[in-house]
Amino acid sequence: MKIIFTGGGSGGHFYPIIAVAQEINNLVIEKKLLKPKMYFLSNSPYDKKKLFENNIEFKKISAGKLRRHFSILNFFGLFKTAWGFLKSIFIVFNIFPDVIFSNGGNVAFPVLLSARILRIPVFIHISDSVPGRTNRWASKFAQRISLGFPDAIQYLESEKDKVAFLGNPVQKEITIPLKEGAETFLKLKADIPTILVLGGSSGAKSINENLIDILPELVKKYQIIHQTGKKLFKDTQKRASVVLYNNEFEERYKAFPYLKTLAMRMSAGITNLIISRAGAGSISEIAIWGKPSIIIPIPEAVSGDQRKNAFSYARAGACVVIEQENLSPELFLTEINRLMDDSVKMKDLSEKAKEFSIENSAHKIATELLNIIIEHESH
Repeated sequence: MKIIFTGGGSGGHFYPIIAVAQEINNLVIEKKLLKPKMYFLSNSPYDKKKLFENNIEFKKISAGKLRRHFSILNFFGLFKTAWGFLKSIFIVFNIFPDVIFSNGGNVAFPVLLSARILRIPVFIHISDSVPGRTNRWASKFAQRISLGFPDAIQYLESEKDKVAFLGNPVQKEITIPLKEGAETFLKLKADIPTILVLGGSSGAKSINENLIDILPELVKKYQIIHQTGKKLFKDTQKRASVVLYNNEFEERYKAFPYLKTLAMRMSAGITNLIISRAGAGSISEIAIWGKPSIIIPIPEAVSGDQRKNAFSYARAGACVVIEQENLSPELFLTEINRLMDDSVKMKDLSEKAKEFSIENSAHKIATELLNIIIEHESH
């Protein structure tokens, strides 16, 4: 039993793959099947520890980024993609897996093209509310398609018979918030309302800057757990120390470059409100936790997917959206206070978030993958 996973080199592409691999390992034990050989083909291993823990072997390939606008870089991107395809077809042919699972991104294209040529079954997962170019192309020959957002179905009219809305896979350990011991671990107080601010692993400069501007007002009433992003941590911490200098509530602001699994679970356990970007993975985690949220998508010119994700989630009644071009310290503070002071609205957002989430998404996808493998092996 052999499985190839592929997807772009970001956490949004990588961690759903890990969640599915974890469930495959669990199902294999439960059903007493042969232990699978699993491979991850991408331009970066992203998290070597996670790959090792889940018995996934990394194989490096390359793929160029094709920009939507004219750029000389597109010329070099084509050559990079061509080289990536030659390497991919060699690797895929040598492994000859029972199935290839793609979570999208440019780097998945040469792997999926290899699968098409070698007639290997393909399962694609579309995380966002709009399919990316690679997955939209692959949907024509994929054997199975799972969706993270129900809105994506409108782009797959001719493929409806093989599409299922299974939600976005989230690592099992992340799905369970921890409240007990969180105040001690994060050095917070149990009786003060808490806000969790997430900018993704890379951070969100606009959110960070607006947050720092209103910190003196926020810490009068709330505790703030702030994931700044690794690259923005030092600068954000310096600015925070300036605006909170000699402030009696300075200790209520806790900045972290990145929240690892335990810290994230504890933050989710004690927080009252989450402020976040609109990545598919972030929204899926917030929904599973059942937490009220303010979602601030990356502007459409940079990432149209995030804006569509945010409004898809908002239409479900699960969040409040502030577009980045409208974000100002005054509006930010007003919206935070408005929600935190309205217990009825907060409860409604929480309930709608839970309704939006799909439990055991990774398990359902893993089960479908194993069914494809069993069917493939029987031919």
